[in-house]
Amino acid sequence: MAVSGSKAVFGDVYVDELLASCWNGFGFLKPKGVYFADRSHTSCRKACMLLRQQEQSHFACGYYISATTSRNSKCNPPFGPRIKSIHASSLSSSARAVHDVSFDGSYSGEQTTNLPEQAIPGEKTLTLVSGSCYLPHPAKVEKGGEDAHFICADEQAIGVADGVGGWAEVGVDAGEFARELMSNTVTAIQDEPKGFIDPARVLEKAHSSTKSQGSSTACIIALKEEGIHAINLGDSGFIVVRDGSTVFHSPVQQHGFNFTYQLDSGNNGDLPSSGQVFRIPVLPGDVLVAGTDGLFDNLYNNEVTAVIVRALKAGLSPESTAKQIAALARERAVDKNRQSPFAKAAQDAGFRYNGGKLDDITVVVSYITSPANV
Repeated sequence: MAVSGSKAVFGDVYVDELLASCWNGFGFLKPKGVYFADRSHTSCRKACMLLRQQEQSHFACGYYISATTSRNSKCNPPFGPRIKSIHASSLSSSARAVHDVSFDGSYSGEQTTNLPEQAIPGEKTLTLVSGSCYLPHPAKVEKGGEDAHFICADEQAIGVADGVGGWAEVGVDAGEFARELMSNTVTAIQDEPKGFIDPARVLEKAHSSTKSQGSSTACIIALKEEGIHAINLGDSGFIVVRDGSTVFHSPVQQHGFNFTYQLDSGNNGDLPSSGQVFRIPVLPGDVLVAGTDGLFDNLYNNEVTAVIVRALKAGLSPESTAKQIAALARERAVDKNRQSPFAKAAQDAGFRYNGGKLDDITVVVSYITSPANV
C-alpha cells in the first residue's frame, strides 16, 4: 500500500449508546461503529491500494482520492437503499430468491425478467463504463480504511465491500477481510464463463476462500445481455438512475438498527446464501451507482440523482461523477445540522441523533451505454 500526504487529525467521538444497542446476542457478529467529527475537515489523504502485487489493467480496486484534488490519481486505468431498520425476519423469505424488479422498487420472487425493449438476443447491446472514488474515515486513512471495491472492465462487473468497524474493539482490522474478499471476488469472476457471471456463485467462492479475521458486507453487480444481475448482503448497495429519477434501490439487510448482515471467515457470520439476488432490466443511458453505507447513510437518493443529472449535462466521466458524489457525502457526514438518512433511521429506532455519520465512503459510478457509443 502506497500512502502519501500529511496526517490529518480530527476530534472523533465514539457514540457508545448507539454501538451498545446493536449488540444483541448474534455470537461474534459485530455492530458497526458510529463516529462523527468536527466540521474542520477539508480533505483526506490520497492513497492507492492494489489488491495484488502485480498490476492488472482490467480492474481497479481500493483506490481513493482527495475530495479537493482535481488530479487524476487512479491506481490502474480501467460504483440507495432506503435507510431503514430492516430486521432479519422481514427478509428471510427472500434469501437467494431471484427477483424480477419493478421500477417502483418492489419485487416478486422467482420470475423471469423481461428484456429491455431494445435488446436483441445474441447481440451485445449494453456495456458498463465505470469509475470510482474512495474517501476513508479521517481516523482510518493511515491503515487504508475498511472499505474495498473493484472494477472489472473486461468482465463488465463491479463490487463493493465494507469491513465492519466493530472488530476494532478486539484489535482486528476488518478492512483486511473486506480487501481479501474483493480480491477473491475478482479471481472468482475471472474463473466464470465469459458472459455468464453468476454473482451469487462468485460470492460463495470468494467467501469460502477468504481467511482474514473480521467481517464485511458485500455487493457484486454484473452486466449481462438481459440487464443487471446482482447480489447484495448487508447495508452496502446500489441504485439505478434513469432520466433523472431513481428507478431502483437495493434494500438494506440488518439484524437491527446499525447491525448489518455480514460475512466472516468463521462460522458466526451470515452466509452468502442470505444475500438478496436481483435481475434488473436496464437501458442505454441508465446510471448505476454502487456504494457502501458511508454514501447511503449520508445522502438521500434524490441528492445522488441531482449530482448525476448535473454531471451528465456537463459531460463528466464516471470517475469525476463518483468524486462529486463522494465529496458531497463527506460534506453531509460532518454536518451536524442537516438531517441525514442515518439520523432518520436512528430516530426511528428511538435514538436522539442529528446530522450525518462520518465513515469510509466508497462510490462506484457506471454509465450504461451501447458499445457503439463507448
